Amino acid sequence: MEHRIVVLGAGYTGAVAAGRLARRLHREDVSITLVNPEPDFVERVRLHQLAAGQDLRPRPFSEVFAGTGVEVKLAKVTAVDVERKTVSLTTAAAANAAGPQELAYDTLVYALGSGWNDGGVPGAAEHAHEVSSRPGALRLRERLAALDAGRPVVVVGGGLTGLEAATEIAEARPDLDVALAVRGGLGDWLSQKGRTHLRKVTDGLGITVHEHTTVAAVGADRVTTADGRAVPADVTVWTTGFAVHPIARATTLEVTDAGRIAVDATMRSLSHPDVYAVGDAATATGPGGRPLRMSCASGVPMAWQAADAIAARLAGTKVPTVPIRYFQQCISLGRREGLIQFVTADDRAVDKALTGRTAALYKELICKGAAWGITHPTAGMPGRRRRIAQQQTGTPARARTAA
Repeated sequence: MEHRIVVLGAGYTGAVAAGRLARRLHREDVSITLVNPEPDFVERVRLHQLAAGQDLRPRPFSEVFAGTGVEVKLAKVTAVDVERKTVSLTTAAAANAAGPQELAYDTLVYALGSGWNDGGVPGAAEHAHEVSSRPGALRLRERLAALDAGRPVVVVGGGLTGLEAATEIAEARPDLDVALAVRGGLGDWLSQKGRTHLRKVTDGLGITVHEHTTVAAVGADRVTTADGRAVPADVTVWTTGFAVHPIARATTLEVTDAGRIAVDATMRSLSHPDVYAVGDAATATGPGGRPLRMSCASGVPMAWQAADAIAARLAGTKVPTVPIRYFQQCISLGRREGLIQFVTADDRAVDKALTGRTAALYKELICKGAAWGITHPTAGMPGRRRRIAQQQTGTPARARTAA
C-alpha cells in the first residue's frame, strides 16, 4: 500500500518539499501529489521586476518534475478536512462538471502561503495594486505602461517588498513621479551603513520618501494620510504586509490569531500529527524564541525540515532537527544597486553590509540559486531513497502518522 503524500501549493516551499520528499523516499512506497492552480513556477521574489516591465523565464512544472515521481495536479484548493483526511479541489474541468474533486492523503504538507493584505484600509482593496501574486504584478505592469510621463505613483510600505517595488519602478520609469510612504524612518531596522546607502539610492532615483506616514485611505487618484494630507497617486502599490490563505482557519487545525498553522520544530501540526505546514502558512519559532518572519529565507529551510522529518518518521529512523536561523537580508534596489544587510541568527541587523553593484550581483545569485533548487528538485542531495517501514504501510492512515 502506497503512503499518499499530498503537498498543497507549489511556491518556493511547496515545490522544495515535494522535490525533497521524492529524493528521500523510495518511489514504490509513496505517491507524492503536488497541487497548484498555475502550471508554472512563480518567482515571487522577482514579481516587482515583472511589474516594472521585465519578462521572467517560464518554468513549467511539467518539465520541473518530469521523471521525479511527483504528480503535479493543476487545481485550486477549496477546502481541507483534516478529520476525514481529504482535500477538496476545483479544476477547470470540474468547474463545468458535478463539482469539486476530493483527494485523500495520509500525510499532508500545507504550503498555501500568503497573499497581499490591504489591512482593512478604506479604498485599498478597490484602488491599490499588489505585487504578491503574478496576476497582481501583471495588472500593475499594464497600469504602469499606460501612464504618461510625470504621473504620480505611490508605494505604501517600507519593508523589503516596498523598497524593491519603489526602486524597480523608479529605475524602469524615470519619467514617473515615484513616492514611498513608510510608517517609521526609511530603513530604520537596518544598520547605519544600510540606511545611508538606501537613502543615497532613493535620492538618486528621485523617489520622494514620506517618512513617519500612515496611509489611512486610498482613492482613485490619491492616498490620504492619517494626519489628513492628500498625496497624489494615479497608481498606488500596497506592500504593507501579507495575509495567509484562509483555508487553514476553516479547519480544526490549531492556528494562531492570524490564521497561521501552529507547528513544532519539525514543522508538524501541534494538533494533527499527519499534517505539516511550511512557509508563510505556518508559525514556527526561530532563534531567541522569536517567530520566523514570512519570507523565502524562512520558508525554504522549513520545507527542508518538514520533508526530512516526514521521511525519517515513515522510515522509522531518527528525526533530524536543524535550527533555522538567519544570515542576511537581501534587497534589490533596481537592477544596478542592492543592499545585503547581514543579521544575527534572530534577524537583527549588525554593522556589516554590502552595497552597490556587488550587492546587486549577490542578490541575483541568491535568486538564481533559489530558482535552481526548484528546477532541479532531486539534484545535489547525497544518500539513497529510504524504504518505508512495514508498520507505516500496513496500518490505517491515522495510526501510520502517530510515530
